Amino acid sequence: MNDMDAQMWRRFQERCTDFPEIGLAVDLSRMNYTEQFVDSMKPRFKYAFAEMVKLEAGFKSNPDEDRMVGHYWLRNPALAPNPEIRKEIEAALGLVKDFARLVHTGAVRGAAGPFQNLLLIGIGGSALGPQFVANALGRPASDKLTPYFFDNTDPDGMDNVLAQIRPHLGQTLAVVVSKSGETKETRNGMVEAAHAYAKAGLRFADHAVAITGADSQLDKTAVQDRWLKRFPMWDWVGGRTSELAAVGLLPAALQGLDIDRILAGAKATDDLTRRSCLKTNPAAQLALAWFYSGNGKGDKNMVVLPYKDRLELFSKYLQQLIMESLGKALNLRGVKVNQGITVFGNKGATDQHSYIQQLRDGLANFFVTFIEVLRDRDGVSMAVEPGVTSGDFLSGFFLGTRQALYEGGRESVTLTVNEVTPFAVGSLIALFERAVGLYASLIDINAYHQPGVQAGKKAAGNVIDLQHRVVEHLGKHPGGGTAEEIGAAVPGGSDVETVYKICRHLSANPDSGVEKREGATPFSAQFRLRSGSK
Repeated sequence: MNDMDAQMWRRFQERCTDFPEIGLAVDLSRMNYTEQFVDSMKPRFKYAFAEMVKLEAGFKSNPDEDRMVGHYWLRNPALAPNPEIRKEIEAALGLVKDFARLVHTGAVRGAAGPFQNLLLIGIGGSALGPQFVANALGRPASDKLTPYFFDNTDPDGMDNVLAQIRPHLGQTLAVVVSKSGETKETRNGMVEAAHAYAKAGLRFADHAVAITGADSQLDKTAVQDRWLKRFPMWDWVGGRTSELAAVGLLPAALQGLDIDRILAGAKATDDLTRRSCLKTNPAAQLALAWFYSGNGKGDKNMVVLPYKDRLELFSKYLQQLIMESLGKALNLRGVKVNQGITVFGNKGATDQHSYIQQLRDGLANFFVTFIEVLRDRDGVSMAVEPGVTSGDFLSGFFLGTRQALYEGGRESVTLTVNEVTPFAVGSLIALFERAVGLYASLIDINAYHQPGVQAGKKAAGNVIDLQHRVVEHLGKHPGGGTAEEIGAAVPGGSDVETVYKICRHLSANPDSGVEKREGATPFSAQFRLRSGSK
């Protein structure tokens, strides 16, 4: 063993920590921080650990929205700050299990027979978590229901899903997820789905359940139209941390996944990550690595590389959890800080044939989070070369890529799990939720609100309002006009670029009734209503 190999072996032993309680190992040996750095961070972590204790006790840790943050109670209701919340959590879990059992036994069924498919209609955390879990744990040969998703307001995307399930709509259960009941993307998906059911001669309400807040518009619709069931969402659970509420547990239970083991994995990880010691707290170790790599300012991107197909969607799930939680303009004292960590990734070894080249030789503006899974498959693998399996090659590609990146001055964290099970998936969800909470305290920001998302929704609403005014103007002026002329004539039309883009989009879709006549330049095109359109 040469000196360099001996040094790395010693450092690996010092910085790789096994957590057998949850089947996880965290390896920070490829992060080049010093022990002096760790010592300097201890006061920050002392504060972060104390803040986590307050959060779990029911302190209003989301001051902007004046609410508690209680997703950790979902896997341990005994932690809830009062008996009422504890009972609500336990009752909701009971409702989920009872309804799934009724669906699986055929006691609750669709117009054409027992339910075979599940169509989840949601967006953001209401879809990303369920998609990740379904992909990670699903087994088509044994799933009770086959999951499909409307996770956007893209008509073509919805058509693609409907093309797959349309012959079986009478055996497809629709789960509509929206806390407020006013999320436009989810509302649009619900309307499109209801239309598809109606075209097939089916009553949507007989095939639909809602997961929503009490007395929301969706809740009222479900009551009025007599939907099959309603499940709660609470204001103390944010969308991106709702996978272990009914939002994620109901579709998982309907698919036939073991939600008790998912919850058990999350609870065990929560228990472990309450330790106020860096060496024995895996979430704190992640937060330490994030702070070190990005200088506490998110200066480097996080590239998530799970070496397992079942974890392919984990990077998308983490994009929302981390970026929506940490990407904030102001800190808790109202000072502008523009914080965040950019997350991207796909899976290994696929990425070795895509962007690993840049990671190795290009901009050193990132650190990698590798996820290694020890168990290759259920059962015995065949040899693809003498003494070597496909899984051996996958492991080799992981180890080789990790080493090649480190030799090129690129740092990484490695998380090793034994296998992809419900317990392991619950554990990973809790691990990163916990790391996000601790890191947010280290950098003094509110991880539990999303003002930028709300601003985007408001801006989108303004565009739709402007579109109504444009169409109304064209209806009153058959001759139409250019974007500049239309913008000058309608209230709020001074943003001519937006008017132009609205008109161009409308003219590309026959249902709008708007047509485009080319001008000398694209920007001098004329827009008007087609003859006979209203």
